[in-house]
Amino acid sequence: MAASMHPWLTEFVQRLQQQNLPQAHAAGAVLTDSELFELFESQLASRLLDLQSRLMQAAGQSFYTIGSAGHEGNAAVAKALRVTDPAFLHYRSGAFFIQRAKQLPGTTPLYDMLLSFAASSDDPISGGRHKVLGSLALNVPPQTSTIASHIPKAMGTAFAIGLSQRLEHQGRWPRDAIAMCSFGDASANHSTALGAINSASWAAYQQIPMPLLLVCEDNGLGISTHTPNGWIQQQLSQRPALKYFRADGSNLAETYLVAREAADYVRHKRKPAVLHLRTVRLFGHAGADAESAYRSKQEIARDAERDPLLHSAAALISRGLFDHEQLADYVVQQQQRIARVAQQASQQPKLESAAAIMKAIVPPTRQLPLPELPGAEQRRTLFNFDKHNLGKRQHLAKLINWALHDLMAQHRSLVLCGEDIAKKGGVYHVTQHLMEAFGPNRVLNTVLDEQSILGLAIGMAQQGFIAMPEIQFLAYVHNAEDQIRGEAATLSFFSNGQYSNPMVIRIAGLAYQKGFGGHFHNDNSFAVFRDIPGIILLCPSNGHDGALLMRQATELAAREQRVVVMLEPIALYMTRDLHKEGDGGWLCDYPDPDQPLPALGEPAVFGSGDELAIISYGNGYYLSRQAEAKLAAAGHKIRVLDLRCLVPLHTDKIIAALGNCKKVLIVDECRRRGSLSEELFTALHETRPGHYQVSRLNAEDSFIPLGKAAYAVLPSVDQIQAQAEQLLGAHS
Repeated sequence: MAASMHPWLTEFVQRLQQQNLPQAHAAGAVLTDSELFELFESQLASRLLDLQSRLMQAAGQSFYTIGSAGHEGNAAVAKALRVTDPAFLHYRSGAFFIQRAKQLPGTTPLYDMLLSFAASSDDPISGGRHKVLGSLALNVPPQTSTIASHIPKAMGTAFAIGLSQRLEHQGRWPRDAIAMCSFGDASANHSTALGAINSASWAAYQQIPMPLLLVCEDNGLGISTHTPNGWIQQQLSQRPALKYFRADGSNLAETYLVAREAADYVRHKRKPAVLHLRTVRLFGHAGADAESAYRSKQEIARDAERDPLLHSAAALISRGLFDHEQLADYVVQQQQRIARVAQQASQQPKLESAAAIMKAIVPPTRQLPLPELPGAEQRRTLFNFDKHNLGKRQHLAKLINWALHDLMAQHRSLVLCGEDIAKKGGVYHVTQHLMEAFGPNRVLNTVLDEQSILGLAIGMAQQGFIAMPEIQFLAYVHNAEDQIRGEAATLSFFSNGQYSNPMVIRIAGLAYQKGFGGHFHNDNSFAVFRDIPGIILLCPSNGHDGALLMRQATELAAREQRVVVMLEPIALYMTRDLHKEGDGGWLCDYPDPDQPLPALGEPAVFGSGDELAIISYGNGYYLSRQAEAKLAAAGHKIRVLDLRCLVPLHTDKIIAALGNCKKVLIVDECRRRGSLSEELFTALHETRPGHYQVSRLNAEDSFIPLGKAAYAVLPSVDQIQAQAEQLLGAHS
């Protein structure tokens, strides 16, 4: 029998048989006999799953060996919470997941987790796309949690639960729920964790409800890097408005008692708390990690004696629930049971096609009905602040602002958040008057931390709000882009479409801005968004399209649960004129709220000439319109396309808009390397080989300097005209 078992299990059984166990912790009346056994059962199952995964990997049947060994005390944390409390779990929270499943009869956590290890398409959470701890029924949204990237959205969820009560919003989670998030001691040092914890404290300090339970599972190691002794306690125990609790994860009774106390504090006070759970890490970081290379034998042996299963077994025997032989037999029986389940799970189907894998990138189409548009009387009251401008043509910033007023009146679940967006109305006043109209619970000023802003939005979106975070400048999103790439955009993928986080991320950006300078305010690179599967990137160049695209973005989030980025060109916010000062050529009428939206990906077209087509977007489209006028004065018949939807590119719609044009100039204000023009150039040639004569004009591969020097590295009207003339003069 021992030859077929993992070495740890063989040794564990021998220690039971030899009565070689540590002294049992005093449990008092904290846990009944049945509760103690129930928790031990969850701990043992988690450990045996870890071992089985390594045996399966050796047989080529498993693809994940980062386990929970040493952390199984978190089963007691699960027992202290309700199944309706959303739990954002660290990857070493296997015992928590198994224990939570016991709160919902009919669940099969062992089989489900083994399907996940085996990357089977029958895995009920990710459909074989990744090994994640997650369940829709158990309120465990999936995430990989590798760098604490799940803490911001846990913070956002906690905030959203409180916000639901203030706004009388029926969300996914009940109003008395608390959000729980577990993470490791190494992750506690990551800027993502620090920012989210700071944001939770910042809100609670101001008496804003923040029912968040943070659980730091501290095993003293970040792969091979030791966490300084006492560092976690020092770091987490002295934060404003964050209650600190501590427990020994090897002691089930103590962990349960303290976890229950911490959960009760969060639930009743609606304030955040951290449970510092001291654990050990057994068997190395993962299957391929030889910890003997960086840890002494003595240190490894000391941790082995703190194994929570040894202490839980001692507690069971001390109560007379088992004798040593009976418990040894029980452990072996459970190992054999899990081996049988693993054999079945390993034979289940796998994902075999790109189509099957990609099916979950975009949430399933729900086609939810939209709320009714605000009535005429409501709109008169709503727009009273700007009645002197109504009926007049306006610039981009003004019409986006009007669209936001209409959208917030229509969608009561639409919530804006970001730095300076409330009373100030944002740096460019795009959100002005919205807080006065809809209140501080729907227009939220946040800390200056883009990771927390985006995490807040993800949490609100999972609670059923339509979240609309604002990132003040495009350059500021780069330090937080993983919240979009690794969290928001992957949620549907990791959950096989069961979870979604609908949102519209507003970002002021692109170049040509005067006054503000330098690459932090004139950032012309959005390549990161082009590399994220599933998101939609819209970019208006004028006020009319700004209003329509804002409505389209909101509808995509509301009806199709999509993650949409709205890239708003700063330099065009207040632009009024097109060809000469005072002509008002870039002002637009405000489209009626019930005006049909353009088909997603359909470019706007100016002109009908077929000599040459100029394709652009944002500032490039504005400049191209100026160049077109000069080319038209010279007798050329040109059409200019405004892409409007930059991700994904709808090549079929672009080609339809090109009509009979065979000569195409792509004007792209982003850099030649990594710009949209590369994809568009390739798509045109691949779709109609040899049909088009294509040229492109880009910004230089340079950061953008201050002042007038900025225009030396950006496309100009003269450059567009010259390159168009060159293309027009070229033989086909």
